[in-house]
Parts: sequence; structure tokens; C-alpha cells
Amino acid sequence: MFAVIKTGGKQYVVKEGDVLRVEKLNAEAGQKVLFDQVLLIEDGDQTLIGTPVLGAAVVKAEVVRNFKDDKILVFKKKRRKQYRRTRGHRQPLTEVKIEKIYADKTVVPADELKIAAVVTETKEAAPTARAIKEEKVAAKKAIKREPKPKVEPEEKPKKASAKAAKAAAKSAAKPKAKPKAKPAKASTKKAAK
Repeated sequence: MFAVIKTGGKQYVVKEGDVLRVEKLNAEAGQKVLFDQVLLIEDGDQTLIGTPVLGAAVVKAEVVRNFKDDKILVFKKKRRKQYRRTRGHRQPLTEVKIEKIYADKTVVPADELKIAAVVTETKEAAPTARAIKEEKVAAKKAIKREPKPKVEPEEKPKKASAKAAKAAAKSAAKPKAKPKAKPAKASTKKAAK
């Protein structure tokens, strides 16, 4: 008897007694977990196939340990551009031992269901990158819609330049004289006969 389960975005073919390393689970060592994302169960001549999962099937496992995988080096380089980056990464993993495969979860003893942590993967649990981006855009639009408070600047006296100050002083000291009337010129042309 074997089953295909899904956890951590990966699929695993498991049998009773198998020990496998999966993406980190929120469970301590010795704790029981139930994988409810069962895609297929094969038992001799009978095969149950989910569309995409079997709703009533569960796989019971026990957490052996939580640990970090071996370090991998991530090295990036662009030739002739003086660009090199080296980073290390250790993936957190959980080692689990498969104890029992149940085609119907109603057969699972009630006390085991209470003790076990159910491992589910739903799309609602983690927001997608697109949803996060849409939230940011909506927040920016909300900020733009708010009217900005009008702040009136204080009127500062204008500084007069040195030339303007001299011109103002001269005009204040001398009163403007009225222009003198020019005497009319006598016509130089002789009167026509």
C-alpha cells in the first residue's frame, strides 16, 4: 500500500514506515501530524485517485526532527563588469516517519485526531505576490485621493537691492520738476504770394 501526498509544494510517494525529509512544518519532534492533501492511494488491486485530492483520506506521521539542510553556495557573476556575489543558504527541513495511511479519516481514532497537527495547504494561507502588489497600489491611490491641506506661506518682506535702494533715495530727495514748455518756433518759410 502506498499513497501520494502533497506538502511544501512538492509531491511524495510514501509507504508505512518510510522516513522522508519535507519542507519545515510547524511541529515539534515527537509530535504527530496528519497530511490531508492525499492525491492517490493504491492498495493492491484498488486505486483511489483524487480530483485533485481525496477528501476523506489522511496520512498519519510522526515528526522525527527539525533541522537545516547542507549549505549551498549561490554565486552570481557578470563577466567583464566587476560584479560577483556569493551567498550561502541552508534550507529548514523536517524529517517525518510515516505511520499509517487511512483511506477514510472516520476510521482514525478520535484521540489521535486531537493530538495531531493537521498539515493543510490552502491558497488563502499565504497571499500571492500579485495580491500584495494590488494592496500597495490601492494604498497609494487612497493616499493620493486625500486632499492635501493648503498651507499659506508667510509673506516675507522683499529685500531691496542696493541699486533699487539708491534710486529710491534719490527720488525721495528731489521733487520731480515739471517739464518747461517749449516756445513755439516761427515758421521760416515765407508766405506764398
